[in-house]
Amino acid sequence: MIPLKQEVEEACNRVKPYVHNTPVLKSAFLNELSGAEVFFKCENFQKMGAFKMRGATNAILQLSRAQKKAGVVTHSSGNFAQALSLAARNLGVKAYIVMPENAPQVKKEAVKGYGGIITESESTPIARETEAERIQKETGATFIHPSNDRNVILGNSTSAAELLQTHPDLDYVFTPVGGGGLIAGTSLSVNYFGNNCQTIGGEPFGVDDAFRSLQSGKIEFNETTNTIADGLKTFLGDVNFPIIKKYVSEIIRVEETEIISAMKLIWERMKIIVEPSSAVAFAGLLRKKERFKNKKVGIIISGGNVDLKNLPF
Repeated sequence: MIPLKQEVEEACNRVKPYVHNTPVLKSAFLNELSGAEVFFKCENFQKMGAFKMRGATNAILQLSRAQKKAGVVTHSSGNFAQALSLAARNLGVKAYIVMPENAPQVKKEAVKGYGGIITESESTPIARETEAERIQKETGATFIHPSNDRNVILGNSTSAAELLQTHPDLDYVFTPVGGGGLIAGTSLSVNYFGNNCQTIGGEPFGVDDAFRSLQSGKIEFNETTNTIADGLKTFLGDVNFPIIKKYVSEIIRVEETEIISAMKLIWERMKIIVEPSSAVAFAGLLRKKERFKNKKVGIIISGGNVDLKNLPF
């Protein structure tokens, strides 16, 4: 069942006291370079540095009092682990986080700093899920999936809803595509609040499962995870895919060199920190810029949690 307009509006009101209404930035140089008028919705300025704070907060707020008392659990190697930990702390709820043992130490430290209780697992998806199920059984905590959860998707929809509130005449909104939670939420807001606006995804060629899923009409998977955009290595789910299939117009694939170039441009020209995954949406616009000439384009900058010791430029 695809969420209704009223549900998106309710999510906006629900999370408002707990998240930042992030700024929308522009760059004359990047407008000139792309040929479009670009509005960057900067979720890198969100609490904990990514849009995922919205979905995590909305999901916890939807729990019953008994569920909140028992806590929440997820498996994530990065941004959602941090988002759920911080959202849970803000709402007085325990957060159990399963992280693969090879997750970057900087991300583990951030989760601990936000009060998340970490359990390490082997880095395979099955090991992560098994560990999360065990914690669920032992503690009674509610499992919250990072991207394939209705309340997470509704929380994620609030970023594009804010963008369209201030810029209702956008022709397109671009987002990166990983697990599908952001693009699904964005496409809901674009459909309900946009004016003939379309949602477009950016995805690396190396992990183009969403591109192939839209073509085949069923969820596809990746053989490899060979991309610098570490937040986009996950695949779509049965909750978000029907929304994506219905409301996402297209997914544009980009090369690794294009991702690095787009990331560097944003750092240099806008003086803001964005992670590689965030740059994928802008890279998609640049790759097909002839098509979007003189159009008004919103881009969701999904996050800015980057390992400064490991920059690609």
